[in-house]
Amino acid sequence: MEQLNNILFTHSYFLRFDPKQWATGQPYAPLGTLYAAANMRMHGYNVSFFDNMFSHSAHDVIPAIAQNKPGFFVIYDDGFNYLTKMCLTNMREAAFKMCKLAKEYGCTVIVSSSDSTDRYKEYLNEGADFVIIGEAEQTLLELTNTIKGGVEGVEQIQGLAYIKNGLPFKTIARPVLKDLDTLPLPAWDLVDITPYRESWLKHAGYFSMNVGTTRGCPFKCNWCAKPIYGNRYNSRSPENVIAELKLLKTMFNMDHIWFCDDIFGLKPGWVKQFAQLVKTEGLQFRYKLQSRADLLLDDEDVAALAASGCENVWIGAESGSQKILDAMDKGTTIEQIATATQLMKKHGIKPSFFIQFGYPGETKDDIALTINMINHLLPYEIGISVSYPLPGTLFYEKVKADLRQKTNWTDSDEMALMFSNTFSAAYYKQLHRYVHQNYHAHLAKNSLVKLLKNPFQPSLKRIRKAASFIYHAPATLIESIKLQKLEKAL
Repeated sequence: MEQLNNILFTHSYFLRFDPKQWATGQPYAPLGTLYAAANMRMHGYNVSFFDNMFSHSAHDVIPAIAQNKPGFFVIYDDGFNYLTKMCLTNMREAAFKMCKLAKEYGCTVIVSSSDSTDRYKEYLNEGADFVIIGEAEQTLLELTNTIKGGVEGVEQIQGLAYIKNGLPFKTIARPVLKDLDTLPLPAWDLVDITPYRESWLKHAGYFSMNVGTTRGCPFKCNWCAKPIYGNRYNSRSPENVIAELKLLKTMFNMDHIWFCDDIFGLKPGWVKQFAQLVKTEGLQFRYKLQSRADLLLDDEDVAALAASGCENVWIGAESGSQKILDAMDKGTTIEQIATATQLMKKHGIKPSFFIQFGYPGETKDDIALTINMINHLLPYEIGISVSYPLPGTLFYEKVKADLRQKTNWTDSDEMALMFSNTFSAAYYKQLHRYVHQNYHAHLAKNSLVKLLKNPFQPSLKRIRKAASFIYHAPATLIESIKLQKLEKAL
């Protein structure tokens, strides 16, 4: 019975299994897992945590199981991180293996993730006793309390899947949590932060940590999967967020924060109130966030972001073609992207673009419009992907009849187009390489022009950037030739 009060948490994101992210070396701790651990600890459970971020294999968890003797083994993935939302097969296979290993030790195995929400039948077949569907903190608490109490009633728990009478069974959905301030702060004390700090300092020169201020997203982009927090939008209070930031500063003295919300600061007045509290508390940190072009059109709001330490905003620009944005149900315009970019630059914030190629109906002309937008607006960074169908989206329903046997990438750098489109999968992979080279060539050209206009105010950084044009210009030409060959091969 004592074992049933012991919970071992882990997660299925193995940084080594994602070569691109391993090389980048900028890992974030599994925030969702730490929230769940804190909540269970607050309700009297003995909680331990095994972090797979730097593990070599699923078997690495065995000593933690043997030592902690948990009644409950919980694979709880971070619902705030886009890498876990992508449902990579390398991580799925590791989760399956951990389910089996924990069962060998007699644990009740519970899984909560974007992938298991979409594929609960597979996880149940691979050893999970229960899969939590959607937002999981309250469901997990009710489930463990019910099992520990030895009473019937599991079928009454909302947001749960399990085997009933030999078949997968799913209970009714659980409403999302509205008052996020009722949750305890994440259990940051359970994390060995040293390898995170060392990796960041080695690869980036500073140390960044992740904080979530909201859950959900009310916008209707038809390719965006929201299996955990849904289309609802709920926000922590600025005071609650400040309390966590002060804790992180005291515990870890971080340099930088990634606010990992799908949409930061949507609630009217939130950003200005947050900026005032940062100033009042004397907090010193830099941060990046994710937002939308249509939410960054107010000068005062953007100024407040800058005043509170924001240095980089990633927006889902997606395409330079209004036709494609409308097909995506994006709800933004090309003009808004340009205005938001200019406004951020005015206030010293670096605008960065998520770009998506390969959406159904995209033509060569649409691709050219996107490339021209990038070259004209010159964002600080670009992140390029191809359209990636995930269950539960309208986009997935549009293309599922055309999906091949493979429906998920093995790792985040695979970049495989998994349905038939205007061009081949190889074309889109080459397009990715070309657009990156072309973008860097235009950045270098811009630096060169500025240097020539102000030759008496040079900086080493500007000189290096301008000189890089010598490399990027011919490299862009080479990638363009390769792209044209693939286009002609169709």
